[in-house]
Amino acid sequence: MTKKSRPKPPQTCSAIPSTLLGDDIALVAENMEAILSSPSNLLAIDDRNLLDKVEMRGVRMLLELDKPEFAFLTHAITSTVIVFGGTQIVERAAAERRLSEARRALATAPDDKKRKRDVARSERLLERSRYYDEAREFARLVSIDNQCADHRDFVIVTGGGPGIMEAANRGAFDVGCQSIGLNIKLPAEQQPNPFITPELCFQFKYFALRKFHFILRAAAVVLFPGGFGTLDEMFETLTLRQTHRMQPVPIILYGREYWAKIIDFQRLADDGVIADEHLDLFTWAETPEDAWRQIVEFHERKQPT
Repeated sequence: MTKKSRPKPPQTCSAIPSTLLGDDIALVAENMEAILSSPSNLLAIDDRNLLDKVEMRGVRMLLELDKPEFAFLTHAITSTVIVFGGTQIVERAAAERRLSEARRALATAPDDKKRKRDVARSERLLERSRYYDEAREFARLVSIDNQCADHRDFVIVTGGGPGIMEAANRGAFDVGCQSIGLNIKLPAEQQPNPFITPELCFQFKYFALRKFHFILRAAAVVLFPGGFGTLDEMFETLTLRQTHRMQPVPIILYGREYWAKIIDFQRLADDGVIADEHLDLFTWAETPEDAWRQIVEFHERKQPT
């Protein structure tokens, strides 16, 4: 049996003021000003320092979950088509400017290895600039006939940045249709591209919540050539389909010549690390019309007979 601790005797404060402070009008006014300016007097929702605390991470994640969701419901968006692709694949005129600048820089230092490398990379990116035009055309095809009713199907959604993302948002913009941009704050600040529907451009802190909104209403995923980010998004989607953790959707790799060099999918199956049927989780497309046709046919097959 534990021994109960005895209550401590009351302590005597040795710093009692010699006057009644509550009668000091100036001091009371100063204290009132301090009360009104104190962070504790803010509504919790207005207290940025509170919301930025590590302990409030769950609240911030819930806000990132709900804010886009309310907007999608308001705009009657029932399904989306995701377009992923590289930030460095820009329209031809921009790619030509980049190559011209790289060549001028090399001309001033012909033996500079880095400048030679910049020219070689810029030449390859100029070759890839056709994917910008094709992503733009694909988004036009998807958008033009699917936003006429009281709900919106197949709304283009991208990561909201430059390159292929810009091209897809631009294609919807070309035909006066809505499109979504799910932007994310990065150390190298990424600005939204100017073709996103303003009410449907969102900034995220958490990649996980951003990915959730990509997948939630997805009716198709189209992956244009890209780098680490695009590869991450590709394998995330393939894994979710492989494990039956998301709805069946067509996953289309656009540009077989590019993707076949980047990833040897057949080798994964030959080495036994994926099943042969997992190669059927994705298809290839070479034209905007072909990619859109595959999506339409996929969803026609899903319709009840």
